[in-house]
Amino acid sequence: MDPRCTMGLAILIFVTVLLISDAVSVETQAYFNGTAYLPCPFTKAQNISLSELVVFWQDQQKLVLYEHYLGTEKLDSVNAKYLGRTSFDRNNWTLRLHNVQIKDMGSYDCFIQKKPPTGSIILQQTLTELSVIANFSEPEIKLDQNVTGNSGINLTCMSKQGHPKPKKMYFLITNSTNEYGDNMQISQDNVTELFSISNSLSLSFPDGVWHMTVVCVLETESMKISSKPLNFTQEFPSAQTYWKEITASVTVALLLVMLLIIVCHKKPNQPSRPSNTASKLERDSNADRETINLKELEPQIASAKPNAE
Repeated sequence: MDPRCTMGLAILIFVTVLLISDAVSVETQAYFNGTAYLPCPFTKAQNISLSELVVFWQDQQKLVLYEHYLGTEKLDSVNAKYLGRTSFDRNNWTLRLHNVQIKDMGSYDCFIQKKPPTGSIILQQTLTELSVIANFSEPEIKLDQNVTGNSGINLTCMSKQGHPKPKKMYFLITNSTNEYGDNMQISQDNVTELFSISNSLSLSFPDGVWHMTVVCVLETESMKISSKPLNFTQEFPSAQTYWKEITASVTVALLLVMLLIIVCHKKPNQPSRPSNTASKLERDSNADRETINLKELEPQIASAKPNAE
């Protein structure tokens, strides 16, 4: 081989390796179902026409997203999963990836090559690390049963369709910094790869407490999301009912006291004759006296009869 060709090849390899080793690395973030921007800033763009270059992006599986070949879009080499999902911004040297899904997360390489008469020279490589986020829905508290005087309150809090995986969900109660919730569950959709989370809580009114406010909080890697506060009021007796209950209690107490007094001060029973029996005895006594008087007068009556004749 001609020594000049050998030297030229060595220089080409050295420049290529040097350029790749100085590759630009950036991080970008996109929203689920939104648009991701994969930059490929070319510092020498003012000196080289786009018609002289080959610009293309590929993912971590080496599948091509987009190729701009010597001034013209080339779709032959684009993978089917990216067809119709990209657009190239020539002014900013940026590829827009539309309708971003969770499975699009990962690294993407952009290569800028120059096409000399023979071969190609890599002028620049840009590595972009793409992360995808999806905002969870606002946590919502649902009451599983009605609140009654002495029963407990069963609550469930839910939040859906978020990414990345949430850290935790808990309840906050009035005037307390403690985190409540004993049944946190996280699930992931097999298709969208989005997460949903729920938590439940059973609680009751402490003694002397008639009102409580409960808030549900969801924590992710980057933020806290709170539900609307939910207020609970325990049934409290009205003033009229309250005084009726007091009056009834006092009345019962007084009756019991009076009954106790009567029982304690009652005299022992004395033998006595029924009134009707006494009257009868008195009548019988009078009758006996009348009978005796008549017998005493019989002689007088008998002696008086002849005189009468």
